[in-house]
Amino acid sequence: MTRWKAAAIHSSISIVIALIVGALLLGVWYPPPYFHAAGADELVLLLVGVDLCIGPLLTLIVFRAGKPGLRFDLTTIALVQTAALVYGLVVVLQSRPVFLVGVMDRFVLVSANEVTDEDLANGLDSRFRSRSWTGPRLVAAEVPTDPKERSDLGSMALDGRDVQNLPKYYRDYAIAGKSLLTPAKPLQTLYQKRPRESQVVTDWLKRSGRDEGGVVWLPLQARKEDLVVVLDAATAQPLQAFAIDPW
Repeated sequence: MTRWKAAAIHSSISIVIALIVGALLLGVWYPPPYFHAAGADELVLLLVGVDLCIGPLLTLIVFRAGKPGLRFDLTTIALVQTAALVYGLVVVLQSRPVFLVGVMDRFVLVSANEVTDEDLANGLDSRFRSRSWTGPRLVAAEVPTDPKERSDLGSMALDGRDVQNLPKYYRDYAIAGKSLLTPAKPLQTLYQKRPRESQVVTDWLKRSGRDEGGVVWLPLQARKEDLVVVLDAATAQPLQAFAIDPW
């Protein structure tokens, strides 16, 4: 076997692994429309790039049929590649979205590493005390009315933690989420703000059979890119997110 054939075989195996990881990312851990907004596209490019380069490239360099110690070299390469893949997956999983929090006048996409185990333990419901593995759980967050709690939140916000990062303030979205209808805006305001992107929304309305007056919108803050979320004007249930700058 030539070194080129060995590298090609190694590349084929690496591509299969990369496709499996990509399917998990896109279909389970970062479901649409959060894949790009949460920065998963950059993570998967880095992960796949490292996986495809480290193994096949090193195999191409070291492989020579009949070479003494070849098995040791290939085993070492496989271990290095596996270690790099595992490390990359850990980073990806720590950044996966676990909660979609409706709070005040917007939605916030919260990643696994943006909520601590201690704060999770304070969740009022079992749904709020664990990190989702299949896309973000929809919850609403209530800002406390107690002056001391609000003051504490202000101090925590300076460290990058706010009400959306604290499960003790999470509530059932079906009940508390309707408060978001008050700050929600009609689609006409979005059309005026972003006229070039309005066609995307109108096309969706036609496909979904929904009336413009029956939906409203709010911003969605995410790690890499903020989105526009369209809600049912009666139930506040999120219907669709669009890659439109809400600001």
